[in-house]
Amino acid sequence: MITKMTKYTFLLLSSDTEAFLREIQDLGVLDINRSRKPVDATSGKLYREAEQIRHEIETIEKCDFSRDEQHSALSAKLTAAEAALAEKKHWGDLDAGKVRELRDAGYQFHFHTVPIKKFNPAWLEQYPIAEIDRDEKFVRFVLIEKASEGSNNFQVAETPVAVESLAELAGQISALKESIAGREAEMEARKQEVPAMQQTYAAKVQDLQRYLAQNNAGKAADDYITVLTGFAPTEDDDRLKAELDQKAIYYISEPATAADNPPVKLKNNWFARNFETLTGMYGMPVYDEFDPTPILAPFFLLFWSFCMGDAGYGLLLIALGLLLWKKPGFDLLGLKKHWRLVTTLGVGTFIIGIFLGTFFGINLKEVSWIPEGLRNLMLVGKINVGGSAYDVSMVAAVAIGVFHICLAMVIKAVGITRRAGFKAAISTWGWVILIVGGLIVAGLALTQVLDAMATKIAVIAVGVLSVLGIFIFNKPGRNPLLNIGAGLWDTYQMATGLLGDVLSYIRLYALGLAGGMLGAAFNNLGMMVLGDNPTWQWPFFLLIVLIGHALNFAMSCLGAFVHPLRLTFVEYFKNSGYEGKGMDYKPLTNEIKIENK
Repeated sequence: MITKMTKYTFLLLSSDTEAFLREIQDLGVLDINRSRKPVDATSGKLYREAEQIRHEIETIEKCDFSRDEQHSALSAKLTAAEAALAEKKHWGDLDAGKVRELRDAGYQFHFHTVPIKKFNPAWLEQYPIAEIDRDEKFVRFVLIEKASEGSNNFQVAETPVAVESLAELAGQISALKESIAGREAEMEARKQEVPAMQQTYAAKVQDLQRYLAQNNAGKAADDYITVLTGFAPTEDDDRLKAELDQKAIYYISEPATAADNPPVKLKNNWFARNFETLTGMYGMPVYDEFDPTPILAPFFLLFWSFCMGDAGYGLLLIALGLLLWKKPGFDLLGLKKHWRLVTTLGVGTFIIGIFLGTFFGINLKEVSWIPEGLRNLMLVGKINVGGSAYDVSMVAAVAIGVFHICLAMVIKAVGITRRAGFKAAISTWGWVILIVGGLIVAGLALTQVLDAMATKIAVIAVGVLSVLGIFIFNKPGRNPLLNIGAGLWDTYQMATGLLGDVLSYIRLYALGLAGGMLGAAFNNLGMMVLGDNPTWQWPFFLLIVLIGHALNFAMSCLGAFVHPLRLTFVEYFKNSGYEGKGMDYKPLTNEIKIENK
């Protein structure tokens, strides 16, 4: 759900703004209207300084030398020097005195390297060439010409050769290695400076926040009065107002409305709260919109579990989540702060994996020690639909998709009614009655809850109400012919769009099936290696099974994240009318967290 917000408007002298913002920062609950990015030279300078400090902290903490400019420059020089030495060894050291005498006499040296297959022995007769070195791949030679005689027009690219001697290059490499080792030791020693650097970073960010808040303030009365607007959760009103009253600051508080475009703070139960990060990936809801997280959470968990489709992989996810929680310093792919989500997904995967009948690629339906009652609950086997046989899990995936989209349509209709009134939602309700109502009537008829006469009456009622909503009153007050035309266009879009949306949910079945089959394939491959009387084959069996399931687990996790996210962001959000254009609640606070990018 979306936390109710209170709008605060402050009126104060411009000279008091800085001190006021510092006090607000101490409270840590008021989101002052301010720019989220640098807006001028001053804020840009503060931002760059803070980013530089954060970059240094990350580099020192992770010992990631590739992020250090000085270390990277030294490494690049070392690579170039080693390459130059390797090339120079083929040419050897030239007598510097003799080379100087020849150059003074007007001779020029051109160094060339060509593949053996492209080297033409006739060149030795046609040009003043001296072969220097030959190996299995290349021929290296020098072409000497006199400047006064003009160019020999030898059409082969020259090879850069270091002017330094082999000893000089070796000395350069040794010196660069010492410099790199010294830089690494210096960075390692700087780890003790990290706490102080974090304090400096926090101070810079706080300065930037205050500056941006002050810079965004509206001003009146010849720049002597500053007007600031901020928002805070209504649940914090008593504490905030008590603090403000003590400061003798003039302010007005009133309930925030959608027209104020307040920032959004989500407030959900322990389960849905784990999935709020997924809502934030798409975009926060606007203030008068539904929070999609309570619906997103159970369905994303279900979709993820279907795509993973293996109870054994669920146990791995649970173990990974607990490891992220319990082991200090262990943070796989930045998931440490999401350990609850990982563990929850693991529990869901284990449960759904049991119902899908797969445990590390093993078909549980065929295991003798599985209780008969649990075996009967597994979504394994075929089901007859319309005279054709389909996998039970595929039918279940499509059924979940139909329910998901129907739920989205109902939420869209309720949302439009709530925000714009019933008239604006008549067309949407018409489609809800046609599709959702039609499916309900069909289900009641197939289960014989409704007899033939009741079914006929229900079908007529659904048809009449949906036609009136879709084609006649989709926009009250408009020409009926235009309404009919708009209804026909909506019908075409619905007919083509909904079919594609429903079929998209088959990916839940396909991904789970593919993961299970691949896991079983690795098991079978391991058993083939193991043979009937295994002895020395056990290590190879374990290697095949462990590496195979590790790869399958990684690919399954990737698919189980991407595809459910697509079903949520595209199929569900599109049909529910969710836009996600709200602003996240970011109060002015002293608690600055360093987030790695």
